[in-house]
Amino acid sequence: MALLVVFVLGCVYTPTARDTGLPIFISLRTQLDILFEYCEYGLLATGMTLVILSGGIDLSVSSVLGFSATFFAILTIGYGWGVPSAIAAVMAAGIVAGLISGVLVARFRIQPFVATLAMMTAARGAAKLISGGIKVQPAAQPWYALTDDTPGFFRWMTTALPGIGVQPATVLFLVCILTMAVIVKRSGYGRQLYAIGGNEEAARLAGIPVRRVKLQTYALCAMFAALAGVVNACRQDIGDPEAGFTFELDAIAATVIGGTSLLGGRGGMMFTLIGVLIMAYINKILSLNAVAIDRRMIIQAAIIVVAVLIQRQEKG
Repeated sequence: MALLVVFVLGCVYTPTARDTGLPIFISLRTQLDILFEYCEYGLLATGMTLVILSGGIDLSVSSVLGFSATFFAILTIGYGWGVPSAIAAVMAAGIVAGLISGVLVARFRIQPFVATLAMMTAARGAAKLISGGIKVQPAAQPWYALTDDTPGFFRWMTTALPGIGVQPATVLFLVCILTMAVIVKRSGYGRQLYAIGGNEEAARLAGIPVRRVKLQTYALCAMFAALAGVVNACRQDIGDPEAGFTFELDAIAATVIGGTSLLGGRGGMMFTLIGVLIMAYINKILSLNAVAIDRRMIIQAAIIVVAVLIQRQEKG
């Protein structure tokens, strides 16, 4: 219902195209652009949903995105690595970051907020360390392998595929969230995730390997953040160590607006997809109507508060 209401508002409060005279918001191109513009947030929200379902939180996803974007750019632009090996290395680095957070939470029982806050700082520092504090782009350093242009993969990821008009980055997001929707809904891992988020002690007494599931969850969350970093590098055509700043807030907002409870144990991936679309539609409507960024942030904050209040009322 919320998604429908936002869509109707977009249809009503939208300027018309000068060439066709038709509302800009309801055009197919605008709808596809909305998905592309929010695919990074969607990938982060996919991993964030897993963590929140388990009763945790991950504040480090934005910094892992920034590190991954920088790392991917350095491997491809700086060292001239092939794209497949560079993506594999970036995903592996993301998984390691997630495992570290998972160990701090599951093994040492550090609060997820504190553990992932530490990882957020460490990942951002690592991004600046490996890049030398500068944006990674061709010829930025004399030793870079590429001096003229970024690899063709960067443009391919952000160019609409012939026939369907959708960018590979958008396809990656949709495949990831739909795959995880099936896994969370149908697999034993998904049932264990809900059980831990609902009542961790009861899940432990029932024989569920709580530590292992938490490790897997934080590793998956960071892996999706790493993929978002690859997408970011391709979209920006550079590796920026500052990339993704505050993106974790949008990921949490999309997850919560979609109906996943911050207390854990309730929600799902398809709800998160709806939350991502609601956030994307709202931002697009405000953008089309030339609403300033400061006002957009205030409106977004109000929407998050309202979504949480509605959750509390439904639970009551």
